[in-house]
Amino acid sequence: MLAAFPTALHLGPFTLHLYGIGLAIAVYVTFRYVAHRLSQRGIDSSRWGAIAGATVIAALIGARIAHVATNWHYYSTFPSQIVALWGGGLSSFGGIALATPVAIVLVRRTWPQHSLLTIADIIVPALVAGWALGRLLGPQFMVGGGGHLTTQWFGMTYEGQIGKRVPVPLIQAAEDALLWMGLLWTERRAPRGVVTGLALLIWGVVRTLDERWLLGEAGHIGSVSVQISGLVLAGIGLLICIKAVRGNRAVKN
Repeated sequence: MLAAFPTALHLGPFTLHLYGIGLAIAVYVTFRYVAHRLSQRGIDSSRWGAIAGATVIAALIGARIAHVATNWHYYSTFPSQIVALWGGGLSSFGGIALATPVAIVLVRRTWPQHSLLTIADIIVPALVAGWALGRLLGPQFMVGGGGHLTTQWFGMTYEGQIGKRVPVPLIQAAEDALLWMGLLWTERRAPRGVVTGLALLIWGVVRTLDERWLLGEAGHIGSVSVQISGLVLAGIGLLICIKAVRGNRAVKN
């Protein structure tokens, strides 16, 4: 059985939570990667910092609100833990739900000469890469970061959980890394919008399956909402792909 990773480092009176540090590293790497991709395509990236900052703040707020709402039975008993982000507790889809409209408004104001899907095709692969790094450096080091109980050799122990657990953060990091590589291959061959649509489609389906098979509790409102949200996101991605392909055919004809 693989031993549990530490969740914090203690330096004298200070405690550094590895969960937060890992997410901060992932956010910074993603920020730099997006700026690089924008510059490669001749798009001014000077305002990207302001867009990224506002979007990250919105994502954190949305992710925390969704997590607290779906686990209100716990937070109503321990309200002081609502702001305890360092212990983990962020809903992916809650973050996406609030960050997406914020990003759309800011992108349209900043680059009105470019279509939304053009910018999205540039940003989305970097977000997927950042998500892969975030899963590796974030939830892997948080309290209760593992999935279902397992007796398999790859099981890991996580602080706050009893027994060996499926190392879901590592599995999701690998899934997202593969998706990122696939998107880089696709963007060289596919029409505008397909990269974004394909990312939403695949990520939504995989996230739903991960929740159902590796993480979720049957009947729990948080687990059910994640699965529904994943399928909705996948549906949006499919519609974007269909529209992009049809639009490309119409142009050729």
